[in-house]
Amino acid sequence: MPNAFFMASVILQNSEEDSYSLSEKEIKLLTAEIDRLKNFGCLGVSPSLEALREENTKLKYRLNFLRKSLLDERNKPVKSMININGRLQKLFGEAIKAAYPDLENPPLAVTPSQQPKFGDYQCNSAMGITQMLQKTKEQKVNPREIADNIVKNIPDNECIAKVEIAGPGFINVHLREDFVSKQLSNLLVNGVQPPAIEKRKKVVVDFSSPNIAKEMHVGHLRSTIIGDSMCRLFEFVGYDVLRLNHLGDWGTQFGMLIAHLQDKFPDYLTVSPPIGDLQAFYKESKRRFDTEEEFKKRAYQCVVLLQSKNPDFIKAWKLICDVSRKEFQKIYDCLHITLIERGESYYQDMMKDIVQEFEERGFVQVDDGRKIVFVPGCSVPLTIMKSDGGFTYDTSDLAALKQRLFEEKADIVVYVVDSGQSVHLQTVFAAAQMIGWYDPKVTRVVHAAFGVVLGEDKKKFKTRSGDTVRLIDLLDEGLKRSMDKLKDKERDKVLTAEELKAAQTSVAFGCIKYADLSHNRMNDYIFSFDKMLDDRGNTAAYLLYAFTRIRAIARLANIDEEMLQKAAREADLILDHEKEWKLGKCILRFPEILQKILDDLLLHTLCDYLYELATTFTEFYDNCYCVEKDRQTGKIVKVNMWRMLLCEATAAVMAKGFDILGIKPVQKM
Repeated sequence: MPNAFFMASVILQNSEEDSYSLSEKEIKLLTAEIDRLKNFGCLGVSPSLEALREENTKLKYRLNFLRKSLLDERNKPVKSMININGRLQKLFGEAIKAAYPDLENPPLAVTPSQQPKFGDYQCNSAMGITQMLQKTKEQKVNPREIADNIVKNIPDNECIAKVEIAGPGFINVHLREDFVSKQLSNLLVNGVQPPAIEKRKKVVVDFSSPNIAKEMHVGHLRSTIIGDSMCRLFEFVGYDVLRLNHLGDWGTQFGMLIAHLQDKFPDYLTVSPPIGDLQAFYKESKRRFDTEEEFKKRAYQCVVLLQSKNPDFIKAWKLICDVSRKEFQKIYDCLHITLIERGESYYQDMMKDIVQEFEERGFVQVDDGRKIVFVPGCSVPLTIMKSDGGFTYDTSDLAALKQRLFEEKADIVVYVVDSGQSVHLQTVFAAAQMIGWYDPKVTRVVHAAFGVVLGEDKKKFKTRSGDTVRLIDLLDEGLKRSMDKLKDKERDKVLTAEELKAAQTSVAFGCIKYADLSHNRMNDYIFSFDKMLDDRGNTAAYLLYAFTRIRAIARLANIDEEMLQKAAREADLILDHEKEWKLGKCILRFPEILQKILDDLLLHTLCDYLYELATTFTEFYDNCYCVEKDRQTGKIVKVNMWRMLLCEATAAVMAKGFDILGIKPVQKM
């Protein structure tokens, strides 16, 4: 059942947006009416001048009243955090449309300014419009003149203090201090809230996806971490998220596993087999499959009996799956990952219908007994049925996508799968569009590809013996190294055993996750414990220590949560110092950072932002006293409450950022 509070928020937001659009329409109608009344000749009768003036005055009053009401409506406090960049883009979009109504899709570029002397944000659309006018209208116009026309048409608003035109046509935007202060107060009173969204979307995220009877290795790390973080972001903004684990739990390999199970544990139907090491069990069965012809034949027979749903063979299959499932869960528990298991076996009964649908639509060709589908623009065809009548990964993936689109009614489907699967997935997506399952303009189906994990030698990450690194071993090594790091800093002497254990887990798993997420997922990245545990630079170790220090400021000043909440409701946030202003603006960029990630699914942007926020806070703290103490006695003589509130706002945004990244900070470290 949808969250009632969320639904109410959406209805309220939509009704407010409707009232904006209705008021704006009425303003336009009244403006047109005033223009009509100014033109005496357009009237069918000749009214007296006094009556005309009276009518004009009434309309102007109504127009001003509506404009004021619209501005008041926009200024009403809302719980959602405002995306300032988005708000400015809307204002400049309206200004450009008013200044150049004949231009179709004019460029709209609003970005945060890199230097304070150029204001807080910058609109760089004038140069693009110059080129557009020259190309489409053959008009040569100075970009500064275009910038001036844009500025003249900026609607009344609550956020811009002033604009300046600089250089060839850059529009520098200075925010109003009371606007920034008000947004920070809203954040402190309401907590870190998601930016407003148009509608609640259904999102399916396919991630992690290990294979049964094989251990999770370092290659599964990226999909698991990236997919979980994407889900957390979608969930935070209010989407309905289905976290799917597309396990490799079906196929010919189960024939050899079941045959080996029958030989090694013949009473498996009545006595649960003590399979301790499933990886070794798999290797034994694979060796027999490759070397024993009789075993190989029996393995194929087992596959046929499994696919025909023979109860004994289904039980054997479930036993093997359960052993794997328990091992996978140990990893997921360590990393605080939640998933719904829906492996390849889930889609088996749908595959026959998939083949039939493609045949009926005339898309199937027969090639050497195989049924294949050629997709326009794709170099490799899909094989939807083998010559022996069996189905393939292509059939399974088509069935999974159709189920997600039609049964789950997904608005967004994300596949967090390595880059090596790009050609395959793009072909599956193109086939789904070709047969009419979805329109990419309406439904978003995307492959969130990622590169491989490299060792410090810049080769594929492996053990010294050349084997793939087991994920559980990697996590254990992380725990060991994080404890060593904490002891090097002598934290074991000041923390209780429980606090030390919590810090160890936070640092170990936080650093492993952050090291992955802080890199552009499309690139390969080098796995290095030394770098990820370094508490200098853009690492989880640095950010976790910074967060702990920020949280400690209020505690050391004897200020509790209730006092901070009271101050947030009553005190004005003063942003006179340049470092206060810089920090306040940085805090409020959080919603626009999240919006960018929702658009491109690149999570390193959030990591970069959190690092920028932490370093901006350090600048502020080094230059602005939050708590002043007597130098002789050390007694607190003054607390700057508005600066304490800036500390609290910084910590709140960092905490939410950590939560989206799946990182668990601790109170003491």
